[in-house]
Amino acid sequence: MPLVHPRPVGIFPRRLEHYVREEKLMGLEEAGRRMITLPASILHLKYRGLLNAGTFADIVVFDSRGIIDHATFEDPNHYSEGVRYLFVNGKTVVQEGQPTRAFPSRALRRPGYKPGVL
Repeated sequence: MPLVHPRPVGIFPRRLEHYVREEKLMGLEEAGRRMITLPASILHLKYRGLLNAGTFADIVVFDSRGIIDHATFEDPNHYSEGVRYLFVNGKTVVQEGQPTRAFPSRALRRPGYKPGVL
């Protein structure tokens, strides 16, 4: 069985739980910038990373005091605790803490991207 890493499911809740709440190394606003706005800017992804009219709406509503990552190597797809709502491209993906079976996401490529060329 191939090894699956827990990072895709748990990276953002883990950062909020560890670096913001426990270690207090940064505030919630800075963590959000580093997880959302900064990567979109670096990759030159237009209409991503900011919540403005005309942009794609990827929004997470969570409890900053109760967000906990549960993903492990043994159970890499274990959802985090504390995520109340998640909207991807304006569609509800998590509602009241439960997945909705909606899959409105798509792969994003930066301008000029050529597969196999870095």
